[in-house]
Amino acid sequence: MSEGTDKRGTECGEMALFPVLLLLLSVVQCGSSQDPEEDSSAVPRGCGWGLVRPYTLLCDLDSVWGVAVESAAAGGALAAILLGLIILCRLHHVSEAEKRSGVGPILLLLLGILGLFGLSFAYLIERDEQLCLLRRALWGLLFALCFSCLLVQGVRLRRLGQERRSPGGCALTGLALGLSAVQGIIAAEWLLLTVLREGRAACQYLPLDFSLACSYVLALLLAALGAASFALCGKTRQWRCNAIWLLAACLLSLLLWVAWVGFYLYGNAWLGRSPDWDEPALAIALVAQGWLLLLFHAVPEAHSCLRSPPQPSAPDYFDTSQAPSRMRETSFDEDIPLSHRQFPENQGYGFDENTAGLRSAGNHNGNTAPRPSAPFRSNVYQPTEMTMILNGGAVPSAPPTYTGRQLW
Repeated sequence: MSEGTDKRGTECGEMALFPVLLLLLSVVQCGSSQDPEEDSSAVPRGCGWGLVRPYTLLCDLDSVWGVAVESAAAGGALAAILLGLIILCRLHHVSEAEKRSGVGPILLLLLGILGLFGLSFAYLIERDEQLCLLRRALWGLLFALCFSCLLVQGVRLRRLGQERRSPGGCALTGLALGLSAVQGIIAAEWLLLTVLREGRAACQYLPLDFSLACSYVLALLLAALGAASFALCGKTRQWRCNAIWLLAACLLSLLLWVAWVGFYLYGNAWLGRSPDWDEPALAIALVAQGWLLLLFHAVPEAHSCLRSPPQPSAPDYFDTSQAPSRMRETSFDEDIPLSHRQFPENQGYGFDENTAGLRSAGNHNGNTAPRPSAPFRSNVYQPTEMTMILNGGAVPSAPPTYTGRQLW
């Protein structure tokens, strides 16, 4: 796809997401009221669509990071939706059970990626109590959903590499949902303890508390990294490319998490930007994680599932560079009961009888030299050249119905 097409698609995605975003934010901000004259006088440069505070970061050209994050998130959301529709439209072409088992985790991962891109818009708005509750509840849950999908994909590739069979797609999807539900329970307990029991404001929390609430998410990521490493040790080489892509996605995700957690906890304080750069750091981490999972796992895995299997080619019997292969290793006589076999069992007796007849005929005529007669030569199976070529160069055994060549 060309650069101009990507730009037009991104602009269309932004224009399509703005009405939905405004509708959702109007519900969230239903309790707040501001003076329209004060808002109109404080409209920043670039906000020509009537957007006022607290939505000015969506169009403020002075805060470039907000516009950049918005564009990247809109493009990523559009790409995730298109990839999901392509998978659903071509699902009936996937006939192998090994490939169909990975469709469910891929669709669930795309749903989580779409949630990551959508949550990044929540960090482009000035926070209040409802928005802070939404951020704290969905942050760890969406990351846990994505990393659970990576973990079950590693388990699937491990089973395919060792046993050449995979668990069902519904079982893998249920396992991913169950693992991600644990993080939902942790986030709910954290909110209940800090907001309801202690009476704190939803926006008043330490960065260390926020990072510790995501410890289970980091454990899921490490487990997915281990599963991807074990998947590379499989016996079959067919799924090794999928395991390599999965391992790359897990490694890059781990590096991203180390980067944003370190910057969120220590980098902002060291640079003296502690409260101001917290939200940009989290928004950039969301968008970067979404694109990383989309490019390094969702797209390669979808391509592997939707790719048609290679068609088996007929062997070229006239190619001398190929090793000779027997079309059939066993004889035709193995498929016939013992009672119906005639030629192999009677071959020894027929040979003895013909030999005795030749000797008696030679002695009777006074000639002691053995001379094979026509009936003896007719009982020997003589394959043609085409039969030997089709059989890989080896002399085949006689057909079960062969009783001797009639010379006259």
